[in-house]
Amino acid sequence: MFRSSRLLPAGALLPVGLLMLTHSPLLLAAGSDPSAADARRAELLRERATIDAELQRLDAAQATAPAVATPVAANPPVSIDTVVVTGRQAKTPVAQTATTVGYAKFKDQPGLSIAEALALSPGVSFVQGNGPRDVALSVRGSSNRQTYGVRNIQVLEDGFDVTQPDGLSRTDLTDPHAYGAIDVIRGPSSAWYGNYASGGVVDFHLRDGGDIRGVEAGLDTGSFGYLNAYMLAGDRGEHYDYTAFISNVRGQAYTDHTAYLTTTANVLASFDMTPRDRVTIKLIDNELDADLALRLSLNQYRANPYQHGCAVGDADCATVSLLNNGYNSDDGSTVMTPAAAGLSRHDRRTIVGARWEHAFDAQTRIRSQFVFDNRDIKQPTSSASYDGTYPSFNLRSDVFHDGLLFGRASQFAFGGYYNYEEINSYVYNVTPARHAAKGGVTQTSPGHHLNAGLHTREQWQMADAWTVVAALGGEYTELEGYSDQYSYPSGATPTMSRIDAHREFFNVAPELALRYAPAEAWLLHARIAAGYGTPQVSNLFVNADGDAGNNTQLDSQRNVGVDIGAAWHLGDVVRVDLTGFYEFFRDELVSQSAGVGKQSYTFNAPRSEHRGVELGVGFKPLPQALPGAQFSLAYTYDNQIYKRYDEVISTSSDSEVFDRGGNRIPGVQPQTLNARLAYDQPSGALQGLGAYVEVYARDAFYLDNANLLKVPGYGIVNLNLHYDAPHVGTGTRISAYFAVQNLLDQTYIGSASNLSDKLDSTAASLAASSGSIYAGNPRSYFGGVRVQF
Repeated sequence: MFRSSRLLPAGALLPVGLLMLTHSPLLLAAGSDPSAADARRAELLRERATIDAELQRLDAAQATAPAVATPVAANPPVSIDTVVVTGRQAKTPVAQTATTVGYAKFKDQPGLSIAEALALSPGVSFVQGNGPRDVALSVRGSSNRQTYGVRNIQVLEDGFDVTQPDGLSRTDLTDPHAYGAIDVIRGPSSAWYGNYASGGVVDFHLRDGGDIRGVEAGLDTGSFGYLNAYMLAGDRGEHYDYTAFISNVRGQAYTDHTAYLTTTANVLASFDMTPRDRVTIKLIDNELDADLALRLSLNQYRANPYQHGCAVGDADCATVSLLNNGYNSDDGSTVMTPAAAGLSRHDRRTIVGARWEHAFDAQTRIRSQFVFDNRDIKQPTSSASYDGTYPSFNLRSDVFHDGLLFGRASQFAFGGYYNYEEINSYVYNVTPARHAAKGGVTQTSPGHHLNAGLHTREQWQMADAWTVVAALGGEYTELEGYSDQYSYPSGATPTMSRIDAHREFFNVAPELALRYAPAEAWLLHARIAAGYGTPQVSNLFVNADGDAGNNTQLDSQRNVGVDIGAAWHLGDVVRVDLTGFYEFFRDELVSQSAGVGKQSYTFNAPRSEHRGVELGVGFKPLPQALPGAQFSLAYTYDNQIYKRYDEVISTSSDSEVFDRGGNRIPGVQPQTLNARLAYDQPSGALQGLGAYVEVYARDAFYLDNANLLKVPGYGIVNLNLHYDAPHVGTGTRISAYFAVQNLLDQTYIGSASNLSDKLDSTAASLAASSGSIYAGNPRSYFGGVRVQF
């Protein structure tokens, strides 16, 4: 029989077996009295409901526990899936710091963005990106320095790549209602996951079709015109399973000119072609239309955080200056608000993947998959419109073998991958003709990005309580392209200049990890591993002023990280997961904004260090008196500093060098905390009724390399009431919730881009620099209902 992580564990087969038994002719033949058969069927259904409830309780407890794989069995066969994340059931690597956030923790939330769910994992932080649903997701501060999309993290869905070859992934296409679990793997992970896994890996898992067993429809509504209508369908049989999801989300948001409308379809389907072969198909399609406000200066934020009632030229509002003729200043320019100019985003993302798994025998198998991913963008987000099409593909194949090494269980994996992205990028002036009308083209940057690599991994149980993991990956990366830059001088012929770039990189990432499990309640792990991330083609053609220019000297960033951690649990009453990390970076890639209408500039910081602590806690304070009461905490301390970086700042007449060694890396939140006190009634007449109060806090952080300007931290309180009808039989099941976000109506900074220092910069001058800040959400009310049938 084909061995796959997608097949049900033995315990999960019990409800299915009971269902088959209730329809068995043998049962009906046990007595000729139909009423006796009906009574027996009812009894079995009650037993199945009890088993389902217990399994759900165990799944919920496991979802919040430290995501460390179980010890390797003393004899094969064993599963390499503890090394490679794949299949519908969340799995994370042995001896690496990781967390799985389960569906039970976020199913009763509004689902505005994926940040609501990922706040529950230590090591994770986030800021609002360019658009209400775009979240710049960060693991250990990896993407905090860039406030759109996701960088330095490999993002997967059900094991399929949704990070394009240039390292960019976005969270616009992730609707939390679709997912049953989210794996967060922290620390350098390039030995197996390759380029851009220097911070870690996040793998989203669609709801399991076997849990849905039919159709589930939901509707969420709330403040600022929020409306999310979604539907899931799913089922599972002996040789197949599938989940299909679709949602339509719209809202006005709380900052003026941030309305949005997005539709997402997400499908995962698997079937057994033969007892040894399984095929899995993945489809994601997302279309986004969003109005986009401009980022504020700190002074503007203090005066008018939500940009209400802005008029042209108002000093407390973000505005943009647009060339009247779309080419040069001959006809002057007009200052406009984002609404008047029609600043917006119109993006389409389509991902299609296929995976084939073949078992040669009980110990050896191969898994091969192909992903096509196309990103099509039209983004008039400031005085320029950034348009482009980025089709890509990713091909990988891995062989896994379970056997013995020196008489002990061994799991060996070896494979390779090749991915390629075609880059077609265009930048246009935006004119004052409203609706973001385009003027002259200012930059075209065609090119390609190629990655090809090999990796191998060995997991060996060298003693009953000891497991060692060793891995090695090597990768070749090629960036090739050119940038044609156009200018339109007054009264003269337009000119064009070209910058060519052809860069090649070769990176190697080793990994060595050790796990010690002396008792069922204890787990200790230590790890040293390397990560890397190359520049993107777009980074090569933007200078320090945020204009089109030559930046082709950029190098790869490389990091080596050391993790030491421990996990302890006392049944399901207490769980503590504590990890300390220290990461050493060379040539770290750091981005910063030069202001409104400017592109982000990227540079290499020669030496930097990241060090911190991650703490996860789960606690049932009164397991006997109040078995439904739970407390959970996710805390991160992240101290990132430049060890060596000489920043050159120039004007037309002067240039100076500033030593930034010892300064904090801007944009990184030193401390984040999520604490939740919850109660869910486990039995009785009020079974399924629950509530929680949650605190999310973030520390103050610097915005510039000179550490002159710091934005304040904040703490907000969220409240949630919910009801999940008990699952009895096969009837319709109804769930509902009511939530208040930012209960105390705190005004806070939800996102802040790094700012460039000038020769004469002061805290006051930086506070007046625009292009940095979006406010976080004020008090908001949401409610929703879902029906499963």
